[in-house]
This record gives sequence, structure tokens and C-alpha cells, in this order.
Amino acid sequence: MSPNQLTARALETLLGEWRTNGTAYRALADRIRLLTLDGRIPTDSRLPAERDLGTRLGLSRTTVTAAYGQLRSAGYLHSVQGSGSVTRLPGAPEPTDVPSQPPVLDLGQAVLPAWPGLAEVAALAAADLPRYLGGSGFDPVGLPELRQAIAERYRARGLPTEPDQIMVTVGAQHAIALLARVLVNRGDRVLIETPTYPHAYEALRAAGGRLMPVSVTAALPGADPGWDEAALLQTLERSNPVLGYLMPDFQNPTGQTMPVAQRERVLAAASRQGTLLISDETIGELDIDRVGDFGPFAASADAARPDLAVTVGSVGKSVWGGLRVGWIRADPGLIRKLAAARLANDLGTPVLEQLIVTRLIEQLPDILESRRLLLRAGRDRLTEGLAQRFPEWRVPAVDGGITLWVNLGRPVSSQLALAARTQGLLLPAGPRFGIDGAFERFLRIPFCYGPDEMPRALDALALAWESLLRHPLPDTGYLADVV
Repeated sequence: MSPNQLTARALETLLGEWRTNGTAYRALADRIRLLTLDGRIPTDSRLPAERDLGTRLGLSRTTVTAAYGQLRSAGYLHSVQGSGSVTRLPGAPEPTDVPSQPPVLDLGQAVLPAWPGLAEVAALAAADLPRYLGGSGFDPVGLPELRQAIAERYRARGLPTEPDQIMVTVGAQHAIALLARVLVNRGDRVLIETPTYPHAYEALRAAGGRLMPVSVTAALPGADPGWDEAALLQTLERSNPVLGYLMPDFQNPTGQTMPVAQRERVLAAASRQGTLLISDETIGELDIDRVGDFGPFAASADAARPDLAVTVGSVGKSVWGGLRVGWIRADPGLIRKLAAARLANDLGTPVLEQLIVTRLIEQLPDILESRRLLLRAGRDRLTEGLAQRFPEWRVPAVDGGITLWVNLGRPVSSQLALAARTQGLLLPAGPRFGIDGAFERFLRIPFCYGPDEMPRALDALALAWESLLRHPLPDTGYLADVV
């Protein structure tokens, strides 16, 4: 198996603000270890040569060699003749050309199974395709009928919208990355929640943004849940970020919803500073039993500056992750700017998938109701299972979304995720959702899996937890006291 090559520049980007007041080689080793544990550096990746990385980071080759040596002695690197230093996980077998067996279950993907009626809708949409075959099939903004359907859906939810305010994208992640590339210049300040959706902060950081984190707390016993409003408003008013990324409905991973009055205050503060706020609403309609009336985040925007509220949506969470269609709702001027910039990377969203989603939008209320039933059963099943098997864990109360942000009571999330792998269970560690290594006390567990998968996952997790308590893995060595 030939390992992936990681350049010194790419590794520097992943490292972020890695330096501490301690020894440089230990801090560098700790950060590479964190990135390997939570999957941002895949196993079997070849790290850059010591000299190249030292030059890039402004370190001596001796310092980098010492960091690599510490990782090697702890089992996180192995040497392959002619291939340099290759990442691995402690206790993992040496890589071979024999494919590994699939895991029992991958809970790193917080997604529902495909909506049962999808195949039938896809067949009907295929019959619509011939009338589009005379054109090029390239359109950076999307089919007019789909943009109209999305606009009508927003109007039905209380947010007046016209088709020229909609761009159709290849999923929500494509939308976030495009917005980041167009709106963020290197060094610009960007407000972001913590914990948050990892691929969002990766896209914002890759665009050159200086991330300004604001905490969101899950609804745990003894905790004050939700957004730290004082810090949020202070970041807007004093740091003057060009952009902010929020998930105001069933925030991933905490499951929190921002109250309507708080939305109005946050949007008003952003309007005063000229900060554009992106509202990621890919999970926003996955309500289970939330009390109150919550429309789209942008509906609370200041009427004088509606252009400062941008919405990202998709059908990836509500219908199926394999249906790669999302959208951006924004001021028409920004839509034109995004369309012009998009052509450098792709020429539009596949036509057939857009036709499928056009039909699905009409049925979305019924689809969401069926999803609500699945999620309620999954949430209750997981909550009950965790209470029985792990009474010392603190499990939050959520009224929507797809995940629980569980407090383990001790800073062992990365160790538990590693132990779970040996039981055939893949779970991302808490630091995957933070910035610079926080959240070792937390584990994100999705409840969107069925009655067959979840008991198996809980069995594997219980075995991993028992093994960890009996035989603790080597100390991860970074930010263990951060909660």
C-alpha cells in the first residue's frame, strides 16, 4: 500500500496554532498525534521530510526529528524504507496490500438512511430529462424550476424569497466552501461556533480565515445551554469579523436551537458591524418535539440589511446523503458573484439530480414528518441505552437534529475512539469538532441509526469503555483539561 504524501505546506495548514509555552518538539508531536487520532491526518500518510517541515515551520531539523522520534516511540509513526515516516495508530498492524475488513459500524457519518420513496421519484424525474438534453447541461446557478421550488419553500416558512436569490450547489459542503472562497481573504477574521461542523471550519481556514470561536453548550445537567451570547456579541462588536458561520437550529453537534429573540440580537449586532452571517440549515427542519415557532434564521434579519444573512440548505440530511444537491439563499448580487467564481472549479450541479429534488421539494413536509418519527425513536433508544450502560456519562436533552453531545466525565475521548476501533466501531473523538484540540471530555453519538445497528454499536462501545478503564491507552498528551 503506498501511503498518501502530505506536503510541508499542507501539514502546516492542518497544524494551525500548535505552539505552546512548552518544548517545541513535544508540542509539535502532540498536535500531529491529535490530527492522526481524529482522522484529519489519515493513517498511512507519509509526513514531510524533517528538513522540509523544519524550513516551513521555522524550526531546526533536530526539533522536527525529535518530534517524529517521540511519535515513533509512542506508536504513531513507522518507518518504511524509501517512504520516510508514515502515520499509524498504536497497536495497529503494519499496512499490507490485503484490504482490511469493514468495521461493524461507522458512526462517524450522522446520516439517515435514504427516504423510501426516493427511487420512485428518481424514476419519474428521469422521464423529465429528455427535454433538457438539447442544451449543454452547464448552469452555475441551477434549473429555474428548482430555484422557484426552493424559493416557494422559503416563502411557505415565512421568509419571502425570489428565485434570483437562490443558487443550486453540489451539496451543502460545496456551498460553504464556495462562500468561504469568495468572501474570505487571507487573514480575515471569521466568527465560528465551537464545537462545530468540522468540514465548515476546515473550509473557512483553508480560505485563509482567522477563526474566532464562540462556545455553544449542550443541554446537560447543571449547564447553561446554548450560545455564549455575551462572547458572541463581543466578538462581533470588537473583532469586526467579515463573516460568521452559525447553525442556529439543532446545532451540530450539541443539538441546541438559538431562541428567536437571541437571533434578532445577533443579527442586529452583525448588521451594525457589516458582518455577513451564514446560517447552515441542513439540519434545521429535523424537528422532533421542539416547542415554539422557528422560521429560517434570515427571517429575523434587519430589514435595512437583509443582504447580510445568507442561508445554506440541502436535502443531504432530510432525504439522502447520496443526493448531492444543496443551495445558497442570498442577495441577488452575491448570487451573481458566486456564480462567476464557481466557474473556475465546476460548471454546475447535475441536471438529473436537480430534477429529482424539484419533485422532492413538493413532498418535503410529508418526508420530514416520516423522518421525525424515525429520529424520535432513535433518540429515545440511544438515550435509554446510554443511561443503562453508562450511568456516569452526562447525556444531553435534545428536541431535534441527529446527534447527542455526550460528556464522558473524563478527558479520554480520543482514547475511547481508538479503543472502539478495536471493537469494530468507528466514532470521531470530541476534538474533531473543536478547534486546536478541545473537547476531550465529549463524544458525538448520532441517533439516526435503526434498531438493528444501535444495539450493536452500544455493545461495541461498552466493550471499548470497559477495556479503556482496565487498560488506559498512552496519554494523548494534549489539552486534557479542556472541557
